[in-house]
Amino acid sequence: MPARIVETNQTPLQRVAIDPITLDIAENALKNARFEMDAVLFRTAMSPGIREQHDEFPLIANRDGKMIVGQFGSFIHGFREAYEGTIEDGDIFLTTDPYSCAGAISHANDWLVLVPVFKDGRLIAWTAMFGHMTDIGGKVPGSLPTDARQIYEEGIVVPPVKIFRGGELQQDILTLILHNCRLPHWNRSDFNAIVAACRTGARRCMELAARFGDDVFHSAMEDMLERNRRAMAQLIAQNVPERKQSFEDFICDDGMGMGPYRIACTMWREGDKVIFDFEGTAPQSVGSINFLLNEEMFKMFCGVFMIMVFDPQITFNDGFYDLMEVRIPEGSLLKPRHPAALSCRTHALGRIFDVISGLLGQGNPDFLCAAGFSDSPHLMYSGYDRKGEWFQLFQIGFGGIPGTPFGDGADGHSLWPNFTNVPNEYLEAYFPLRIETYETIPDSGGAGKHRGGNGLTVAYRFLADGTISVHDERWLTYPWGVNGGEPGMRSTKRLVRADGSEQVLPAKCDRVFVSADDLLLFETWGGGGWGDPYARAPALVARDVRRGLATAEGASRYGVVLDSAGEVDEAATAACRAARTGFVAAVFNRGGEIEDLKARCLAETGLPPPQTPVAGRGGQRRPGARI
Repeated sequence: MPARIVETNQTPLQRVAIDPITLDIAENALKNARFEMDAVLFRTAMSPGIREQHDEFPLIANRDGKMIVGQFGSFIHGFREAYEGTIEDGDIFLTTDPYSCAGAISHANDWLVLVPVFKDGRLIAWTAMFGHMTDIGGKVPGSLPTDARQIYEEGIVVPPVKIFRGGELQQDILTLILHNCRLPHWNRSDFNAIVAACRTGARRCMELAARFGDDVFHSAMEDMLERNRRAMAQLIAQNVPERKQSFEDFICDDGMGMGPYRIACTMWREGDKVIFDFEGTAPQSVGSINFLLNEEMFKMFCGVFMIMVFDPQITFNDGFYDLMEVRIPEGSLLKPRHPAALSCRTHALGRIFDVISGLLGQGNPDFLCAAGFSDSPHLMYSGYDRKGEWFQLFQIGFGGIPGTPFGDGADGHSLWPNFTNVPNEYLEAYFPLRIETYETIPDSGGAGKHRGGNGLTVAYRFLADGTISVHDERWLTYPWGVNGGEPGMRSTKRLVRADGSEQVLPAKCDRVFVSADDLLLFETWGGGGWGDPYARAPALVARDVRRGLATAEGASRYGVVLDSAGEVDEAATAACRAARTGFVAAVFNRGGEIEDLKARCLAETGLPPPQTPVAGRGGQRRPGARI
């Protein structure tokens, strides 16, 4: 039985006509409130992952739980379906269990707080936010074990609970949760910051409703949803064909020797509705790379992609969800069966964006984007410093954004547009390490008329003994280019010991012991290129060389010759470009077939190639089996 809302005011909210100016004021006030929620969080959280890197996602929703402003889609529908208690004025809810909210959050490190906004005894809105906690217990520091087989190995998992009841904190519940974390003071601070941010958003909703009236506030939200639906209906009709078109990409491995894992999707339009069918996706992994993909979250991903590519002026919200249908096979990598491990789901989550790009661009190659930095690689470093105090770092790596029809991809950027890097000065001040290199890798972005963004190399000098974990991708498969663009460079992770010996680390590994003065070279991948590299203006290539984004040798990928001063040799460049024959604008360029890549793997990286996943070897519970 779904949750029951308890209201003392039974008068239903009324839909009333709103003039465009009032609607514009309400829309911008809600947008400002959403960003004020961010500001409150960043000023009061403690962990660098939230405070500095901004690994959090807020939203404001209408009374039905449909997101009006936010970034990640609504978390509320899945929560309301799973929670069987009452929702009352003064209540605040917490959950960290993906399986209890239909994947609205996708691993247990994400703590989701939900606040029902009551005014005069009646529910008028919701505010919600989740943030990534640096640690929630489990078998490794950071709580993201690559070798977990069940979610129970990944740390404490909290079902939907009333963490505040009638305005009063349930201190015993919070104490129990924090007792299972390695950094309880960080978790408490981050939790309180998320609650404060949600309360701030709730207060702004009540102020806006008081200013214009509850019915106007309610109607403004409904108008925003309907306006978005009309816009998305046009984008779907114009850009999604009725014929089926398919695309697939791969997760390189699962950290346990199996891979690559296929993510396959077919898209077509029936009337005004677009269908996405993930039939053909690999079976769930025995390891923790499974991604419990919430259907509404995927709809938001698609909607945001279409809006950003085709009409960036549209304010996205949940209004268009009935125009999309998402079909995901049970027991697959994207819909694993409980209690499959989920902690390392970020690789599949990010790869979804490359799949969306490949699907939506096929019908209109001029709007096709290459593969980019579709992941959030992690580095975790923990141990005891010289004072004997426990330290624990969680950091997300950045890489190359894909080349697009509109221009070059950004260098050294995050998958998530609102993320920021943790300043090196911050890291060096609070952790026993030194950042010796932080720079883009020249030529790592795929060549193209619009080049892919370059990846980053970060050199971490460890100053205390400890252990590290690395969670990375695109070490086997290339980030493909499109329309003749070349693929970007793959990622590598190399550990140089204090004695000078060197080893290439697997892309996904835990419990790697490091000693003081060891050096980790953390190199991320570049974005794929867009269009024929020989169509790139030679002056842009020369500029990239001057800026250190490309080398003089790399300029040859564009058919550009530079003189000793770094200027374009016009005659030599013209001759070089004229000598090329037989250019074919390939739609996709993966840089080699999967089996060929696996055959070359050992020679190129020194790492054994992953073995092909076998159906039925996932971490699902067999009927009648004991856990």
